[in-house]
Amino acid sequence: MALRINDTAPDFTADTSDGEIRFHDWLGDSYGIIFSHPKDFTPVCTTEFGAVAQLAPEWEKRKTKVLGVSVDSADEHRKWKRDIEAFAGTPANFAIVDDTDLKVAKLYDMLPADAYMPDGRTANDSATVRTVYIIGPDKKVRLMMTYPMSVGRNFAEILRALDAVQATDGVPIATPANWVPGQDVIAALSLSDEQAEAKFGKVDKKLPYLRFVKQPERA
Repeated sequence: MALRINDTAPDFTADTSDGEIRFHDWLGDSYGIIFSHPKDFTPVCTTEFGAVAQLAPEWEKRKTKVLGVSVDSADEHRKWKRDIEAFAGTPANFAIVDDTDLKVAKLYDMLPADAYMPDGRTANDSATVRTVYIIGPDKKVRLMMTYPMSVGRNFAEILRALDAVQATDGVPIATPANWVPGQDVIAALSLSDEQAEAKFGKVDKKLPYLRFVKQPERA
């Protein structure tokens, strides 16, 4: 069954480059980002994991834990981290799941249930393991993005998407196209004009159903 937005993120226990974790316990009350890739020691993924390492202060600022997933072994991950750190110029202080049994890839609908890793396999055999998930503290899937192997993931966009998820969590607003933190947001249609003004202040009504308000401050 396909994994969809607002589904509970599947829990799992797995070995990682930093030891064994149980995903829901590991996540705790943080937001989480799972970013998967089809093989260690591949060029595009090395640049991506380097970008994740360089963004460590940004993840911490947003109370977000990041977790890599690969269909290679934890030993291979630890070796690969040396390349990632050399390329990025910073420590790669995040765990990478050993998914050699494809458990996580199948739980998260990246590979079909009957998928297996053939002898002499290449990254093409697990090409769809190029997905990003944002998970809320309630363990719900908030966002999914899947990239082809030839297109490096834009972690500035992933960071922006995380900001939008956090800004709208539990608040009757949405973010418009190309929104970045600090810009105006859209009042939810569940609010009348009067309710929107009482809750958020001045309402900039572009269309009867499109009403901008100042981004509310989070506690």
